Amino acid sequence: MSSEKVSEFVTLVSNDGFEFKLLRSAACIAGTIKRALNPESGFQETARNRMEFPTINGVVLEKVCEYLYYNQKHADSKDVSDMDIPPELCLELLIAADYLDGMFLLHKEGRGQFADACTDEI
Repeated sequence: MSSEKVSEFVTLVSNDGFEFKLLRSAACIAGTIKRALNPESGFQETARNRMEFPTINGVVLEKVCEYLYYNQKHADSKDVSDMDIPPELCLELLIAADYLDGMFLLHKEGRGQFADACTDEI
């Protein structure tokens, strides 16, 4: 797998069939996604450039994707305003963030090592 070119984009699929195509560098901000898409992992997600989330619905996954891009966009900013998150999504987003690993840590501590390591692979 390491001899093949790593795709710039990945597809995230919700449990209700919605597909979100986003930059690998943004997707890999989430630790779980980064580990699954690592060419050294041997996971099928690496070859397919596609991850399915059987416990995350489309509305929540869309907000997760928004967050990943928001985090990437403001990676070098010092004073970043909070994202607008509807209160009715808070619990589901918290559960998704816990599963996706590392998302809240990155928000609090800046860009962090997850995104840096992933973008180095492209």
